[in-house]
Amino acid sequence: MTEPSQQRMAVNGFFGKFASFVARIPYRYITNLGRILGMLVYLISARHRWIVGRNLEFVYPEWTHQRIKKMSKRVFQNIGISFTEICQLHCLAREDILNRVQIEGENNLQQALEKQKGAVMISGHMGNWELLLLFCPLYFKTGITFVAKQSSNNTISRWVHGLRTRFGSKVIYKEGAWPEMTRTLRQGKMVGVLIDQKTESSIGAKITFFNKYVTATPVAALLALRCQSPVLPAFCIRNGDGSYTIKIYPPVTLKKTDDFRSDLRTNTQIMTDAIERAVSEYPEQWFWVLKRWKKYYPDLYRRAR
Repeated sequence: MTEPSQQRMAVNGFFGKFASFVARIPYRYITNLGRILGMLVYLISARHRWIVGRNLEFVYPEWTHQRIKKMSKRVFQNIGISFTEICQLHCLAREDILNRVQIEGENNLQQALEKQKGAVMISGHMGNWELLLLFCPLYFKTGITFVAKQSSNNTISRWVHGLRTRFGSKVIYKEGAWPEMTRTLRQGKMVGVLIDQKTESSIGAKITFFNKYVTATPVAALLALRCQSPVLPAFCIRNGDGSYTIKIYPPVTLKKTDDFRSDLRTNTQIMTDAIERAVSEYPEQWFWVLKRWKKYYPDLYRRAR
């Protein structure tokens, strides 16, 4: 793999300076730096260490305490690696990104787009999810319209927005995003949605994730049903050597009946099952630090007094 190119995007402010600093570090050292940062957070943040442990115990009750502890450390290490890589991505040239990524299942996406109904790409906070937005426009010559939540921190928001849109992907924010999403699909293009985190209970669908109740966004299911667009799971998985494999799976098989509300829930479950399979295969690469099951299991995150 190549070292970071000297062609770097100009960025300002603290995050920009930090990204520029990280970009100068040879890539073979980035993963080690990330692991160190991740372990520092693991040691310092008792709260997040506890949340990760509780989530893993909840999902994998058969695991021993030692296995939970070992996996928790790997989760934090991977978060640290993702953080350093994302900082570096802000400054890397096109060829650097293309050289770091292999792709599997590209025909699944190409065949879906040939139907001229666009494609809904669903994913989760796995591996380096931000890399999908940079790689796809470089490789497929067409960007993704990505649906995101607006950060309350303007500095971080501008920095992340600049990263995501570097090579032609477009970011739209949740409020008022529906017209843009449907227009994109009807133009035969891609819409990307992360569907693995909690959503507002008033609009969320009650489904299961690892056989435990959660609330999930039905937006991908709604888009697919309204626009008749195929839905493809896609994940950017980190390999042992620090490279990445983007895996694009065949379109999920959706259900359509006369009960639209029931179809939304059923299809949201089908899509979430695809996320669950990916997390089961690469548990250390998922973002376990959030209270994903809090709504239906509030006692899960209450510490014993």
